[in-house]
Amino acid sequence: MPAALTVADVRLSLGGRVVLDGLSLTAAPGEVTAVLGPNGAGKTTMIRCCTGLFTPDHGHIEVLGEAAGSPSANARIGLMPQAAGAWSGVKPAELLGYLASLHASPLRPADLIAALGIGSFANTPYRRLSGGQQQLVNLAGAIIGRPQLVFLDEPTAGLDPHARRQVWTLVGELRAAGVAVLLTTHAMDEAEQLADRVALLNAGRKVAAGTVAELTAEKGLEELFLELTTPGDTR
Repeated sequence: MPAALTVADVRLSLGGRVVLDGLSLTAAPGEVTAVLGPNGAGKTTMIRCCTGLFTPDHGHIEVLGEAAGSPSANARIGLMPQAAGAWSGVKPAELLGYLASLHASPLRPADLIAALGIGSFANTPYRRLSGGQQQLVNLAGAIIGRPQLVFLDEPTAGLDPHARRQVWTLVGELRAAGVAVLLTTHAMDEAEQLADRVALLNAGRKVAAGTVAELTAEKGLEELFLELTTPGDTR
């Protein structure tokens, strides 16, 4: 099957600083692609390029056979950002109901609320939720439209172990349904548990890529991460 996402030799500078430096990677339908890297390695910036928020200076990005950021591409993707402050005063149940109304064949909000354990705070304003609770709502919002490609930016940050496992289960269900999932994470065990393929970034460049088995043939994933990346990157 053709790739759901193709990032080819993408370069981007922001404020005079190189953030993405010849980055190339792909994500396939029915697979989870984990993108790892230290803070500032370019993971979130790459996602912003894939959704059309940023336009690369060089290279190209194809999303579901369309140009990144095009209306036809964005209508078929889901995005879970690290923060969604624009939802501040909305209650999760209301928000998911509204988001469902924007799609022809959405997932049922009640099913997502149950699957992700949102029920106990479904009627609490978003701004009053804990960081972990907001993450769960963000995830539900990203997938409610049945996307073909979903970007999850650190989906389990701030979650307790129970909620983390709920997210892992849901990611597995997305993969089984043929969805292409690209997630960023700092958790090596999460990448090992979920990913079919891993791309390791440092300073806007891909420094390693492959299956977990390929990358860990001689050393652990965390050891490889520490060996190939530099701390304190401010990009």
